Amino acid sequence: MTPAARLAAAASVLDSIAQGRHPAEAVLKAWGTQNRYAGSKDRRAIADRVYKVLRARGRLVWAMGGREDGRALVIGSLSLIDGLPLEEIETLHAGDGYGPRPLSKQERARLTAGEGDLPGWVAAGLPEFVVEDFRTTFGDRWAEEARELMAPRAPIDLRVNTARAAVDTVKAELVAAGLTPEPTPFSASGLRLPSEPPPNVQAQDAFKGGRIEIQDEGSQIVTWLAGAGLSFTPDSIVIDYCAGGGGKTLALAVQGLPDAGAYRPAAPKSSGWSPTGGDDETARKAPLASGMRLIACDVVQKRLDNIRPRLERAGVAADLRLIGQNGGGVEEFNGKADLVFVDAPCTGSGTWRRRPEDAWRLKADEVERLHALQLRILGQAAQLVKPDGRLVYVTCSMLTQENEATTDAFEAAHADFAPVAIADLLATDTLTAGARETLARLASGHRIRLSPASTNTDGFFAAVYERTS
Repeated sequence: MTPAARLAAAASVLDSIAQGRHPAEAVLKAWGTQNRYAGSKDRRAIADRVYKVLRARGRLVWAMGGREDGRALVIGSLSLIDGLPLEEIETLHAGDGYGPRPLSKQERARLTAGEGDLPGWVAAGLPEFVVEDFRTTFGDRWAEEARELMAPRAPIDLRVNTARAAVDTVKAELVAAGLTPEPTPFSASGLRLPSEPPPNVQAQDAFKGGRIEIQDEGSQIVTWLAGAGLSFTPDSIVIDYCAGGGGKTLALAVQGLPDAGAYRPAAPKSSGWSPTGGDDETARKAPLASGMRLIACDVVQKRLDNIRPRLERAGVAADLRLIGQNGGGVEEFNGKADLVFVDAPCTGSGTWRRRPEDAWRLKADEVERLHALQLRILGQAAQLVKPDGRLVYVTCSMLTQENEATTDAFEAAHADFAPVAIADLLATDTLTAGARETLARLASGHRIRLSPASTNTDGFFAAVYERTS
């Protein structure tokens, strides 16, 4: 493909993203499937252009006079992001072959006019109502938080399944496969890969064998905090109330294993428990002995179906439960759960560095709807917690309405739940020694915020409670 044809293709992909709700990654993959003449370099160049535009969309719409179509955004990106002069942009828009048609008078005028003085929200690269939230939440740091949230090329974090292998062993295995993993700074079982060149993690034997899972370090941290300090027995009940894709379900399962899932070499069968249960292939595929009963719930059966092979690959077990929109389906556990983990539905704004298109799809009324839903879900989940049991609320959101506002409202309505200080949970072996100082500084009592700017993780919020009666 010529450079001009790549620009036309990027504009088409951007229009498809804007017209639907599919992730940009899925739209790009579908385009590649439908246009097999495009080589790997073509697809890469088109994807790079698409993501450049998505991250700078607010600025580009502003510069192009309010136009939101893919063509206008690509044209704007050539000037504002690439810094090309008008003459070069016109050359790329000669209308030849599969390239884009020539520039209009209006398009030339927008390119020669320059940006002018940008409103704060445009310069920040976020929707206007989100910038106001950031100003209130982060104060003088709001611009840095916004910039890092939309920064390109987030790293690829892995969680080593320490019930199957030691972290150092998996690191060596990945190095031998040509990758460059480094330990994550906070999660003791995390490894980090650079995003460039893009690693094909799922093709690795370590992934196929259940020794690693793709999981952002922030997600690992909030899961480790959830189980920190708890001693699980075979009678313990742990409920992942909004299991979703199951990443945190798998991490919770490891915490229920002997020694919190720390890897131990396989022992002779006569010696009792071992992480593989023996050397034969059948035993290696069998679920590991667990120190608790884990129930993973969701309102969508397909999500639960997708968790099952992940559990099997990791060698852990969970009871998968389809629940109703009003929480029905787990009433038998009311007042019996030792830990209820609520990874609530949210805007996903903490993941915008990976999915920048979602920032421009979000509307203020959707945040209000999710706040009400989160509060309802928390109230339902609270009924499951036994006296002295723990309730943990988590979002991958950066927005106050989904985090502090939701937990404020929950606390006002549930005097029987007392806050558990994050500082009291940091001694767990699942966190590194270096994590404790940083996480203690970021915590505010029983609440903690993680973000690309503060921890180089996706944005996460967690609040921890104990039922007192």
